Amino acid sequence: MTESKPRSFATIAATPFTEAERAAVYRAIYERRDMRHFAGGTVADEVLLRLLRAAHHAPSVGFMQPWRFIRVRSADLRRQIHALIEEERVRTAHALGEREEDFMRLKVQGVLDAAEVLVVAMPPGREAHVFGRRTLPEMDIASSACAIQNLWLAARAEGLGMGWVSIFDPLALARLLQMPEGAHPLGVLCLGPVDAYYAEPMLQQEKWACRAPLEDMLMDDVWDDSRIASAPTEGQPRADKGKTDA
Repeated sequence: MTESKPRSFATIAATPFTEAERAAVYRAIYERRDMRHFAGGTVADEVLLRLLRAAHHAPSVGFMQPWRFIRVRSADLRRQIHALIEEERVRTAHALGEREEDFMRLKVQGVLDAAEVLVVAMPPGREAHVFGRRTLPEMDIASSACAIQNLWLAARAEGLGMGWVSIFDPLALARLLQMPEGAHPLGVLCLGPVDAYYAEPMLQQEKWACRAPLEDMLMDDVWDDSRIASAPTEGQPRADKGKTDA
């Protein structure tokens, strides 16, 4: 039996970035923030296209590319999306019990104030992609999250802010945007100029949570519950809140 020759693929050199290039990549990662305050203005079409191309170059399981971007241009449609978000914000506040009043102070105005609003949705027919999803069907969500992260980092590099809003009824939003059956909205992205970036994540500054030490997330060989015993829960900041790499 003869062995088949391995396929030959086009390649590029595996050389590291220069020190300045590496620094720029890490700066975008560490200075990325979930922004809720925007300065109006506009995003130039060529810049928006660069951002969307960056998102579209995200990795996806089985190269399924399970993302669709709906650019919301209509002011009336924005107001309707904001109304859906407000409805869920009230429900979430009620569910938080004693922290309801604190939560209601956290306004979600980006849908109205940001230069651009993009809804990220996954299309129907994703069940046909079994390469990498047969045992982990949620990898379509993970892949779409990679696209959002690419867009987020590129936005920071362009000097723009971005916020990911996820408090809405997905079925109601899908109906509002006339999505086909089986399509699923994953997030409302508010994008545009900002006056400044938060020095630390906003929810950390509001004492809702803070970044756990990386050491709490690392385990050797097998699962170790002692590593995550001190991880914060929603609305419960860590005792060691000074430790953060935000």
